Amino acid sequence: MVDLDDAIVARLESHGERFEILLDPAAMDSIKQGKEVDLSEYLAVEDVFKDARKGTRPAEAKIKEVFETDDIVAIAKHIITKGEVQMTAEQRKELLESKRRRIITYIAANAINPQTKLPHPPIRIENALEEAKFHVDPVKPFDKEIEEAMKLLRPLLPIKFEKAKIAIKINGDDYGRCYDDLIKYGMVEKEEWAKDGSWIGLMEIPAGLTTELTDKLRNKTKGTASVKIINS
Repeated sequence: MVDLDDAIVARLESHGERFEILLDPAAMDSIKQGKEVDLSEYLAVEDVFKDARKGTRPAEAKIKEVFETDDIVAIAKHIITKGEVQMTAEQRKELLESKRRRIITYIAANAINPQTKLPHPPIRIENALEEAKFHVDPVKPFDKEIEEAMKLLRPLLPIKFEKAKIAIKINGDDYGRCYDDLIKYGMVEKEEWAKDGSWIGLMEIPAGLTTELTDKLRNKTKGTASVKIINS
Protein backbone atom coordinates (compact mmCIF):
# COMPACT_ATOMS: atom_id res chain seq x y z
CA MET A 1 0.00 0.00 0.00
CA VAL A 2 1.05 3.57 -0.70
CA ASP A 3 2.04 5.86 2.18
CA LEU A 4 -0.72 8.25 3.26
CA ASP A 5 1.51 11.26 2.63
CA ASP A 6 1.91 10.25 -1.02
CA ALA A 7 -1.70 9.24 -1.66
CA ILE A 8 -4.07 11.17 -3.90
CA VAL A 9 -7.80 11.66 -3.34
CA ALA A 10 -10.34 10.30 -5.80
CA ARG A 11 -13.77 11.85 -5.25
CA LEU A 12 -17.30 11.18 -6.45
CA GLU A 13 -20.35 13.28 -5.60
CA SER A 14 -23.66 11.45 -5.95
CA HIS A 15 -27.07 11.36 -4.27
CA GLY A 16 -26.22 14.57 -2.39
CA GLU A 17 -23.20 12.90 -0.77
CA ARG A 18 -19.44 12.94 -1.31
CA PHE A 19 -17.39 9.73 -1.44
CA GLU A 20 -13.60 9.70 -1.35
CA ILE A 21 -10.79 7.15 -1.39
CA LEU A 22 -7.03 7.49 -0.91
CA LEU A 23 -4.89 5.72 -3.47
CA ASP A 24 -1.48 5.46 -5.08
CA PRO A 25 -1.24 7.92 -8.02
CA ALA A 26 0.42 5.18 -10.10
CA ALA A 27 -2.91 3.36 -10.31
CA MET A 28 -4.87 6.22 -11.83
CA ASP A 29 -3.50 6.17 -15.36
CA SER A 30 -3.97 2.41 -15.72
CA ILE A 31 -7.55 2.56 -14.48
CA LYS A 32 -8.41 5.44 -16.81
CA GLN A 33 -7.08 3.33 -19.70
CA GLY A 34 -9.41 0.50 -18.74
CA LYS A 35 -6.58 -1.81 -17.69
CA GLU A 36 -7.19 -4.44 -15.07
CA VAL A 37 -5.25 -3.69 -11.88
CA ASP A 38 -5.50 -5.07 -8.38
CA LEU A 39 -6.76 -1.94 -6.64
CA SER A 40 -6.33 -3.52 -3.23
CA GLU A 41 -2.58 -3.04 -3.75
CA TYR A 42 -2.97 0.66 -4.54
CA LEU A 43 -5.37 1.82 -1.81
CA ALA A 44 -3.74 3.72 1.04
CA VAL A 45 -6.69 2.74 3.26
CA GLU A 46 -9.23 0.08 2.39
CA ASP A 47 -12.19 2.29 3.21
CA VAL A 48 -14.43 4.92 1.65
CA PHE A 49 -14.71 8.36 3.23
CA LYS A 50 -16.92 11.42 3.23
CA ASP A 51 -13.78 13.48 3.79
CA ALA A 52 -10.61 11.39 3.44
CA ARG A 53 -8.30 13.98 5.02
CA LYS A 54 -10.50 14.31 8.10
CA GLY A 55 -11.26 10.59 8.24
CA THR A 56 -15.05 11.04 8.30
CA ARG A 57 -17.20 8.34 6.70
CA PRO A 58 -20.58 8.42 4.95
CA ALA A 59 -23.40 6.31 6.32
CA GLU A 60 -23.26 2.62 5.40
CA ALA A 61 -26.80 2.82 4.03
CA LYS A 62 -25.77 5.64 1.69
CA ILE A 63 -22.75 3.67 0.44
CA LYS A 64 -24.98 0.69 -0.32
CA GLU A 65 -27.54 2.95 -2.03
CA VAL A 66 -25.01 4.56 -4.37
CA PHE A 67 -22.66 1.66 -5.12
CA GLU A 68 -24.97 -1.33 -4.51
CA THR A 69 -22.05 -3.14 -2.88
CA ASP A 70 -19.78 -2.97 0.15
CA ASP A 71 -16.77 -4.31 -1.80
CA ILE A 72 -14.17 -1.55 -1.39
CA VAL A 73 -12.34 -2.51 -4.59
CA ALA A 74 -15.53 -2.24 -6.67
CA ILE A 75 -16.39 1.05 -4.94
CA ALA A 76 -12.89 2.42 -5.55
CA LYS A 77 -13.00 1.56 -9.26
CA HIS A 78 -16.41 3.25 -9.58
CA ILE A 79 -15.12 6.41 -7.89
CA ILE A 80 -12.01 6.55 -10.08
CA THR A 81 -13.81 6.01 -13.38
CA LYS A 82 -16.87 8.18 -12.67
CA GLY A 83 -15.42 10.83 -10.36
CA GLU A 84 -12.44 13.16 -10.30
CA VAL A 85 -8.95 12.84 -8.91
CA GLN A 86 -7.28 15.45 -6.71
CA MET A 87 -3.49 15.56 -6.51
CA THR A 88 -0.72 17.87 -5.38
CA ALA A 89 1.25 19.97 -7.87
CA GLU A 90 4.28 17.69 -7.40
CA GLN A 91 2.22 14.52 -7.90
CA ARG A 92 0.67 15.99 -11.04
CA LYS A 93 4.10 16.97 -12.38
CA GLU A 94 5.49 13.46 -11.79
CA LEU A 95 2.44 11.82 -13.37
CA LEU A 96 2.60 14.05 -16.45
CA GLU A 97 6.32 13.42 -16.93
CA SER A 98 5.88 9.65 -16.57
CA LYS A 99 3.05 9.62 -19.09
CA ARG A 100 4.98 11.86 -21.51
CA ARG A 101 7.94 9.45 -21.43
CA ARG A 102 5.61 6.49 -22.07
CA ILE A 103 4.08 8.26 -25.08
CA ILE A 104 7.49 9.01 -26.57
CA THR A 105 8.70 5.45 -25.93
CA TYR A 106 5.57 3.93 -27.47
CA ILE A 107 5.78 6.04 -30.63
CA ALA A 108 9.50 5.38 -31.02
CA ALA A 109 8.88 1.64 -30.73
CA ASN A 110 5.85 1.39 -33.00
CA ALA A 111 6.31 4.07 -35.67
CA ILE A 112 8.77 4.47 -38.52
CA ASN A 113 9.84 6.99 -41.11
CA PRO A 114 8.04 5.61 -44.22
CA GLN A 115 10.72 7.13 -46.46
CA THR A 116 13.62 5.25 -44.86
CA LYS A 117 11.67 2.40 -43.17
CA LEU A 118 13.65 3.19 -39.99
CA PRO A 119 12.36 4.29 -36.58
CA HIS A 120 12.74 7.85 -35.40
CA PRO A 121 15.05 8.21 -32.36
CA PRO A 122 13.11 9.07 -29.19
CA ILE A 123 14.90 12.43 -28.90
CA ARG A 124 13.64 13.42 -32.36
CA ILE A 125 10.08 12.57 -31.37
CA GLU A 126 10.48 14.42 -28.09
CA ASN A 127 11.80 17.55 -29.80
CA ALA A 128 9.01 17.49 -32.39
CA LEU A 129 6.34 17.16 -29.69
CA GLU A 130 7.86 20.14 -27.88
CA GLU A 131 7.84 22.13 -31.12
CA ALA A 132 4.19 21.18 -31.66
CA LYS A 133 3.40 22.27 -28.08
CA PHE A 134 1.92 18.88 -27.19
CA HIS A 135 0.48 18.84 -23.67
CA VAL A 136 -0.12 15.64 -21.71
CA ASP A 137 -3.48 15.23 -20.00
CA PRO A 138 -3.15 13.20 -16.77
CA VAL A 139 -6.61 11.62 -17.10
CA LYS A 140 -7.00 11.31 -20.87
CA PRO A 141 -6.85 7.66 -22.05
CA PHE A 142 -3.42 6.65 -23.29
CA ASP A 143 -4.63 5.64 -26.76
CA LYS A 144 -6.27 9.05 -27.23
CA GLU A 145 -3.04 10.74 -26.19
CA ILE A 146 -1.16 8.73 -28.81
CA GLU A 147 -3.67 9.77 -31.48
CA GLU A 148 -3.27 13.43 -30.53
CA ALA A 149 0.53 13.17 -30.48
CA MET A 150 0.63 11.53 -33.91
CA LYS A 151 -1.73 14.17 -35.32
CA LEU A 152 0.72 16.88 -34.20
CA LEU A 153 3.81 14.97 -35.36
CA ARG A 154 2.72 14.28 -38.94
CA PRO A 155 3.14 17.88 -40.19
CA LEU A 156 6.66 17.90 -38.69
CA LEU A 157 7.97 14.40 -39.39
CA PRO A 158 7.39 11.68 -41.98
CA ILE A 159 5.93 9.13 -39.57
CA LYS A 160 3.41 6.33 -39.43
CA PHE A 161 2.62 3.21 -37.44
CA GLU A 162 3.61 0.04 -39.23
CA LYS A 163 4.17 -3.63 -38.53
CA ALA A 164 7.10 -5.51 -40.01
CA LYS A 165 7.15 -9.14 -41.01
CA ILE A 166 10.58 -10.60 -40.33
CA ALA A 167 12.27 -13.95 -40.87
CA ILE A 168 14.81 -15.00 -38.27
CA LYS A 169 17.41 -17.74 -38.36
CA ILE A 170 19.31 -18.71 -35.22
CA ASN A 171 21.76 -21.53 -34.57
CA GLY A 172 20.20 -24.26 -32.49
CA ASP A 173 22.70 -23.75 -29.66
CA ASP A 174 21.69 -20.06 -29.41
CA TYR A 175 17.93 -20.54 -29.43
CA GLY A 176 17.58 -20.91 -25.66
CA ARG A 177 19.36 -17.67 -24.83
CA CYS A 178 17.36 -15.79 -27.49
CA TYR A 179 13.92 -17.17 -26.61
CA ASP A 180 12.97 -14.48 -24.08
CA ASP A 181 13.73 -11.71 -26.56
CA LEU A 182 11.69 -13.38 -29.28
CA ILE A 183 8.52 -13.61 -27.19
CA LYS A 184 9.04 -10.13 -25.74
CA TYR A 185 9.05 -8.38 -29.11
CA GLY A 186 6.17 -10.16 -30.81
CA MET A 187 4.46 -13.42 -31.65
CA VAL A 188 6.10 -16.18 -33.63
CA GLU A 189 3.66 -16.98 -36.43
CA LYS A 190 5.57 -19.89 -37.95
CA GLU A 191 8.66 -21.82 -36.93
CA GLU A 192 10.64 -24.84 -37.98
CA TRP A 193 13.94 -26.55 -37.33
CA ALA A 194 16.23 -26.76 -40.35
CA LYS A 195 18.25 -29.84 -41.21
CA ASP A 196 21.41 -28.12 -39.98
CA GLY A 197 19.84 -27.68 -36.52
CA SER A 198 19.04 -24.00 -36.95
CA TRP A 199 15.78 -22.47 -35.77
CA ILE A 200 13.85 -20.50 -38.38
CA GLY A 201 10.90 -18.34 -37.40
CA LEU A 202 8.49 -15.88 -38.96
CA MET A 203 7.35 -12.99 -36.75
CA GLU A 204 5.35 -9.77 -36.97
CA ILE A 205 6.59 -6.96 -34.72
CA PRO A 206 6.27 -3.15 -34.55
CA ALA A 207 8.44 -1.85 -37.39
CA GLY A 208 10.20 0.53 -35.03
CA LEU A 209 11.61 -2.38 -33.05
CA THR A 210 13.26 -4.32 -35.87
CA THR A 211 16.67 -2.70 -35.41
CA GLU A 212 16.56 -3.16 -31.64
CA LEU A 213 15.60 -6.85 -31.89
CA THR A 214 18.21 -7.47 -34.59
CA ASP A 215 20.95 -5.94 -32.43
CA LYS A 216 19.92 -7.99 -29.39
CA LEU A 217 19.86 -11.26 -31.29
CA ARG A 218 23.20 -10.60 -32.95
CA ASN A 219 24.78 -9.66 -29.63
CA LYS A 220 23.56 -12.88 -28.03
CA THR A 221 24.67 -15.04 -30.97
CA LYS A 222 28.00 -13.27 -31.57
CA GLY A 223 26.76 -12.01 -34.91
CA THR A 224 25.47 -15.29 -36.35
CA ALA A 225 21.73 -14.52 -36.12
CA SER A 226 20.09 -13.61 -39.41
CA VAL A 227 17.13 -11.18 -39.45
CA LYS A 228 15.46 -10.28 -42.71
CA ILE A 229 12.48 -7.99 -43.30
CA ILE A 230 10.21 -9.74 -45.79
CA ASN A 231 7.65 -7.00 -46.39
CA SER A 232 8.07 -3.39 -47.38
